[in-house]
Amino acid sequence: QVQLVESGGGLVQAGGSLRLSCAASGRTVSWYAMGWFRQASGKEREFVAAISWSGGRTYYADSVKGRFTISRDNAKNTVYLQMNSLKPEETAVYYCAADVDDYSGSAYAYSYDYWGQGTQVTVSS
Repeated sequence: QVQLVESGGGLVQAGGSLRLSCAASGRTVSWYAMGWFRQASGKEREFVAAISWSGGRTYYADSVKGRFTISRDNAKNTVYLQMNSLKPEETAVYYCAADVDDYSGSAYAYSYDYWGQGTQVTVSS
């Protein structure tokens, strides 16, 4: 079993930045691809970013490319999402997830096996 706990969410003005963290426990996630997803109220969960087990490959939704950066520190069993130039429409609950069957990463939520409880990000206009 893997437990994932997100932190770092909060209220930020449009154009501001936040850094989300996802701390894993229970088992090391060093060998797993990790992803970030978000879900706004009344909308479906959507892919934000993913990273391979080594950190050598990263993937982003087109809407966040150039503004968000996913990274990981396997020694700390933690994955990060640096979010810059945030927009009000990016207000959502942000979730991290672990994919135990894929080393490279995926944009598909069904690929992921473990999920955190989420952290709220609110971007004010």
